[in-house]
Amino acid sequence: MLRPLLFLSALIGLAGAETVNGSSVVDISNCPITFYGKQYEELYVSFESQQLVVCFDDYYNVSQPAQDCILGPPVDTERTFKTLVNGSTIDTFTFSSGNDTLINDGGDISACRHSGVMYKPGTNASDPETCFSLTCNDSAVLGITQCGPLDYCQDNTICILNPICTVTGPAVIDFYGDLNTVQDRCAYTLLSGSTVSGLTVVGYFRERRRRDVSFLDSVTLQLDGEEDVHLEQGGIVKLGNTTQTINGSTVLSNGVEVSEDQTGVTAVKTIGSNTVSVFFDGNTAQILLTGPPGEDPNLGGLCADSSTSLSDERLPGDNDCEVLYNDTADSSINCTTMTEHCNLLNDTVFTSCHNHIDPTPYIDACIDTLCKYPAVDGLDCQFLDAYARHCSLQINDTVDSWRSKAGCSSPQPFCQGTICSDHEFCAETIGGEIGCFCRAIFAFPYKSNDTLGDPTVCEENSASLTLVGCLLEERGINYTTLHLNDPTCTGQMDEVDHMVTFSFNSSDPCGTEVTSNNSLLIYTNTITALNSSSDNITRQDRVDIDFSCYYTQPDVNNMTFRIKDSPVIEQFTSGTWNYTLTMKAYTDARHTEGVDSNSEVQLNQKIWVVLETDGLDDGLVALVTDSCWVTNQAGTLRYNLIKDGCAKSDDETVDVEGNGEGLSNYFSFNMFQFTRSSGDVDLHCKLHLCATLNQTCTPDCGGAPRRRRSATLKYEDEAPAFITMTWTN
Repeated sequence: MLRPLLFLSALIGLAGAETVNGSSVVDISNCPITFYGKQYEELYVSFESQQLVVCFDDYYNVSQPAQDCILGPPVDTERTFKTLVNGSTIDTFTFSSGNDTLINDGGDISACRHSGVMYKPGTNASDPETCFSLTCNDSAVLGITQCGPLDYCQDNTICILNPICTVTGPAVIDFYGDLNTVQDRCAYTLLSGSTVSGLTVVGYFRERRRRDVSFLDSVTLQLDGEEDVHLEQGGIVKLGNTTQTINGSTVLSNGVEVSEDQTGVTAVKTIGSNTVSVFFDGNTAQILLTGPPGEDPNLGGLCADSSTSLSDERLPGDNDCEVLYNDTADSSINCTTMTEHCNLLNDTVFTSCHNHIDPTPYIDACIDTLCKYPAVDGLDCQFLDAYARHCSLQINDTVDSWRSKAGCSSPQPFCQGTICSDHEFCAETIGGEIGCFCRAIFAFPYKSNDTLGDPTVCEENSASLTLVGCLLEERGINYTTLHLNDPTCTGQMDEVDHMVTFSFNSSDPCGTEVTSNNSLLIYTNTITALNSSSDNITRQDRVDIDFSCYYTQPDVNNMTFRIKDSPVIEQFTSGTWNYTLTMKAYTDARHTEGVDSNSEVQLNQKIWVVLETDGLDDGLVALVTDSCWVTNQAGTLRYNLIKDGCAKSDDETVDVEGNGEGLSNYFSFNMFQFTRSSGDVDLHCKLHLCATLNQTCTPDCGGAPRRRRSATLKYEDEAPAFITMTWTN
């Protein structure tokens, strides 16, 4: 053990060789000193104000003291010295003199250090949650046992290699939890290196509804000397160019095991003692590496280091992918609301995950994306779901309680089996259906010119016009309802690119009108929509596209509505009860986005109408919606939505919830118009109060109406309430 006496003796010897005035630096490299576990080759000696100060890492001063020092007492006083380690007093020792002899009263400067912490000889320290163990033996030799940089401490005792990389939307969160964002539409290496020799995982990024925000579109496992495995939207798995049928779990010819469940597709490849697992659900990829624990594995790609220059990991190809766009900001996005939503990842429901996985990169990625891109196609739940799945994969902790708080449903197969063309992506239509939408760059020239397709192609005695299938889908137009003047002449959709072509010729004119002008023949036809709706209503935009060899800009009358009065509030009296009845419309299932006179509602867009009361006792009565119907302004046309308390049976868009169960209920339907009428449209509802004591107030929509148990419990004056809401186009 190294005693301060020996140290001071050495210092005295040095001092005999040179005079110390003020402050000096003494070179002791020929005889370095280990001070509490850290070796030094220089001394910073100061003798000012009659006090000796010896430091190892810098000069000592009151305003900014050095970390490792020995502070001597003023002269002519008891010789008590202090030792400072990391700026804190660790020990004191005293020298006294007698007969010209220095007597040391103790003090040992032998110790171990780790991460700025000092450990005395003969001590041990451990942290079972991180599998960290430290020993400082009697000779002050440090011994450390800990997990590797990508290892995880399992069961508080065992280190395992299982880092996870998450790629969702434009974000890449690497194995170390660092975040990077892909801004272009290129292909990038996500994982490579000698640890996974022979395998390269590549992510392909494409735009969707906006040109300036990219999303992970597909993932490819490239295997040396073997066919690539492609994981695409809709649960599609391809080996080379051949689509594979996956039933439960399948081992492909290249040794990749592929499995499918309701959440997505997982491809697993074992390489030596390491295994790479790649999950993809059409929106999010999570790459899990498992194997022997230990040193930092030799890995490359964005998952190994997302902070690397993106150009270093970009695959060579079409340079157009690197072009960046700057679309007009979406004014409908409330960034404050989106930030609050993303910060749900800090909620206590994720506490078990927080102890092991930092949610910060997921929150940052969520905010960055949702403040630029509308929260559609489940995007508002995508980042939360990715974090929860990371937690489930790494620490085997399934957290589901967050879904109800965030308004997110359980994972469902998204776009399962839906095959879109190269210029399309799978998304949710206005009516809540799944379809193929145009990618923003492809659609931009069409939308800029307000057209649905290409110019007419004219030949000698024929003409053809091609419409873009995904633009029709985006407008909620079913191409099968479109036809020429002759209703039997319909459009033909190409199975690969989903373009819809209408054509006619001299032998099959399809109702074409032929006129002449200055000896020229002009073939003219019109694409219009077949009215296949019942009850004199339609939920499809009116289509009227002139079709001739002289191209006329395709035109669609895109019908929008404004609800004149929402909410509607009425006061009613029923028996002894005076109560207020409110009818209010919303555009979302959670009833947070209210509709007012400035809101635009599209044809076939789903609307939720909430009916609720105020001033009643929910222990005594329930609100029952008997019927709701829509009429035109003249009252000559009527369309029923609810009858006898139940949704219209032949209209699948109508849904009734909570009827007769409490003091409020609601129903939903897809917006429509009357085909033979224009102007204002009125929504009427008839309701009544039902005494809940000893009887059921919920309508039986599965068969015959339920019989009341006691007619005497009915209110003496159970007068029906009528309430009306109006919308206009």
